[in-house]
Amino acid sequence: MPFYPPSWSPPLPEIPDSVSIETFMNDEKYGRTPFAHSRHPFVDGLTGRTYSASELRTRTDHLSRSLAKELGWKADQGSEWDKVVAIFSLNHIDYLTLAWAVQRLGGILTCVNAAYNAAELEYQLKDSGAQAIFTCLPLLETTMTATKKASIPKEKVFIMELAPSVTGNLTNQGHKTCESLITAGAKLSAIPPSDTKWSAGEGARRCAFLCYSSGTSGLPKGVMISHYNVIANTLQIATHEQPNREESRKAAGLDHITEVALGLLPMSHIYGLIVGSHVGAYRGDSVIVLPRYDFKVLLQTIQDYKINMLYLVPPMIIHMTKSKEILQNYDLSSVTACFTGAAPLGKETADDLLAIFPQWIVRQGYGLTETCTVVCSTVPGDVWFGSSGSLLPGITAKIVTVEGNEIEGYDQAGELWVKSPAVVLGYLHNDKATRETFMDDKEGRFMRTGDEVVIRKSPQGHEHLFIVDRIKELIKTKGHQVAPAELEAHLLTHPAVNDCVVIGVPSEREGEVPKAFVVKAPGSIEESDALLRRSISKYVEEHKSEYKRLRGGVEFIDVVPKSPSGKILRRLMRDREREKMRLQGARL
Repeated sequence: MPFYPPSWSPPLPEIPDSVSIETFMNDEKYGRTPFAHSRHPFVDGLTGRTYSASELRTRTDHLSRSLAKELGWKADQGSEWDKVVAIFSLNHIDYLTLAWAVQRLGGILTCVNAAYNAAELEYQLKDSGAQAIFTCLPLLETTMTATKKASIPKEKVFIMELAPSVTGNLTNQGHKTCESLITAGAKLSAIPPSDTKWSAGEGARRCAFLCYSSGTSGLPKGVMISHYNVIANTLQIATHEQPNREESRKAAGLDHITEVALGLLPMSHIYGLIVGSHVGAYRGDSVIVLPRYDFKVLLQTIQDYKINMLYLVPPMIIHMTKSKEILQNYDLSSVTACFTGAAPLGKETADDLLAIFPQWIVRQGYGLTETCTVVCSTVPGDVWFGSSGSLLPGITAKIVTVEGNEIEGYDQAGELWVKSPAVVLGYLHNDKATRETFMDDKEGRFMRTGDEVVIRKSPQGHEHLFIVDRIKELIKTKGHQVAPAELEAHLLTHPAVNDCVVIGVPSEREGEVPKAFVVKAPGSIEESDALLRRSISKYVEEHKSEYKRLRGGVEFIDVVPKSPSGKILRRLMRDREREKMRLQGARL
C-alpha cells in the first residue's frame, strides 16, 4: 500500500513549472520571505563579508551579463546543454550567485566535489560538456591539470576568491575572478532572463544542476536536476517545517521568523546545495558560510555569529561528543537545533549529544541526489531517535519486496520507492541506469532508492521511516558515495591482486569506510603480508580521493564469492564481516 505524509502536514502549494530557479528565488510573488524581512542570505564566516538579499539579486544579474560576454552566450538561444559551467570550489558566499547567473542565461551548473583529484575532475568536465569552470586557489593546480586534458582554455578558468587564511601565499596567476566579472557586468547592457520565453512545463523539462552520484557500475553518473525539482523540494521542506516555525513566530510575537544557520556542508553536495543554501535563502534566513571543516573554527563561528541552526553530518556530531573539554571554551547557547543527514545517526550518539546540550532539538532526515534531496525528516514536535522522520508534503512512498510485492503494513522491510515532484529527470548519457532506477506504473513515476526501509508509528501515532540497510552496494563515508566496483577495478590493476571485493565496514567517525578483500596473485604469495597490505593501500591513496581510501583495511582471502553468472556476492562478504565483528565483540 502507498504511504503518505502525516495528517498534520500542510498541503503543498502550487509548484511553478515555467520559471527558472533564479526567478523563483528572487521574486517575492513565489512565496519567498520579503526582502525587507530577510536577513543577509550568505555571510563569509571567516571575514564577515556579506550582502543583502536585494544585492544578491543584482549581483546575479551582473554576473550573468559578464558570463554571456565571456562565453558568447545568449539567454534566448540554444539548449541548456550548450551552456554548461562547472564549479570546483570550496564553499563560497557567491556559490549560488554563480548558479543562478548561469540558470538566468538558461544554462546548467555542474557541481564538482572539492575532494576530487585531477582525473576525477577531468571525467566530470568531459562527461558534462562543461565549457568553463570556476575554482578557488587551493584547487587551482588540480583544475589546470584537468582542464588541459578536457580542452578548456585558461581564459575560461575563473576564480572564487576565499579568505586569506584559506589561500595563504597562493597566487591568482592571471585568472579573472567572480568579483571582477560582477563588477564588469554592472557596465554591460541588461539581458532579459531566459525564462521570459519559456512555455508551460519548460521548467520541469530543463536541466538546471548536474550533480554526480556514484553508481554500482563504478563510474559516477550525472544526475539531471530540473528547475522544477529544486523549486519543488524547497517548497516541500519549507512547507513541512512551517507549522513549527509559525509556532516560534507567534511565541516571539514577530511578523516574520528567520534564523541564522550554519553553511559548512559542501555546496557541491545535494544536502548543502538545497537544504543548506536554497531553503535558507527562500525563507529569509542567513547562512554563515565556512569553506571547510575545522572544529575550533566551527565553534568560534557559532559563538561569533550566534548561529541557531546547525546542518551537520554524523562524524561532526561524534567529534562534538568526544570533545567536551574543548566545547567548554565556547558559548554555544544560541543553538536551538541541529539537523543531520547523509548518513544514519545512531540513537546512542544522539543521546550523548543531548547529554551535553539538553536544550538542543536533534533532527534527522533522509534523501538522495535523485530525489533532489529530502524525502522525509523529523520535526521538533515529533523527534524519534533512529528514525528519519515523516514524508514531506507531496510525496508518496511504496515499500517493495525483492519479489516485487508491495508491503501492506508496518515493521516489514522492503525497498523504498518514492514518487515526488522533486524526483529528477534521470541520468546523463545512461539510459539503462535511468530505466532501472526510475519506474513508471499506474500510480505515476517512482524512483527506486535502493535502500531497505520499514515504516513504524511513532509514540505520537505518526508514520516514520527507518533506514534498515542498503540494497544498493554503495559505501557511504562522510556523506560521500563510494562505488565498490570503482575501487575493485582499480585494485585489479595492481600486480599483486588476482581478484578482489570491496565492501563498507562500520566506522564510528565516518559511518562506513571501504575494506578490500584480496586474492593475491601467484607471484606475490611469498611476500610479507604486512608490506603487501601497505602497497595495496598506498596504490589507492595515490590514485583516488581521500574518502575512497581503504580505511577498513586489506584482508587476504582465497577466493571471491560469486554467483554462477559471475556476479560478486558482496552481501555474503558483508554478512561474514558482521559475524566476525560480532564474535570479536563477544570475546572482549
